[in-house]
Amino acid sequence: MAHFAKINNDKKVLTVLTLNNSDMLSASGVEEELVGQQYLERHNNWPAQMWIQTSYNTLSGQHKNGGTPFRGNYAGIGYTWDEDDQIFWPKKPFTSWVKHIPTASWKSPIGDAPALTEEQITAKSYYEWNEAGQSWDLVNNIVS
Repeated sequence: MAHFAKINNDKKVLTVLTLNNSDMLSASGVEEELVGQQYLERHNNWPAQMWIQTSYNTLSGQHKNGGTPFRGNYAGIGYTWDEDDQIFWPKKPFTSWVKHIPTASWKSPIGDAPALTEEQITAKSYYEWNEAGQSWDLVNNIVS
């Protein structure tokens, strides 16, 4: 089963459809994205170039079954197609965050949150991004 994202002119994903692999076979019997795009155009009245193949098994630049990751992330509604980097990007979580191409994910401008100590883990503490302060703030949960 193949998956294709339907995008608009702003490169936003509107929906994701499945397609039988047999519907994307070329004349020589090879699965080709272009054939799938043409099939979807004929059957959905949406331009072929606005259907982009996506991999159900790819997240954050990793293939969950150990295969080759494809286009960074499985496309979701509201994701943005980045044609230059060939990545589907989820919504940017904070204005200051930047694209991290190797992991197809957003990163804070100062990097990842600090590691929690064992004591903080036991206390169920966590770090939360502070956009105004551009910092990771430790949130301490009170456990009764």
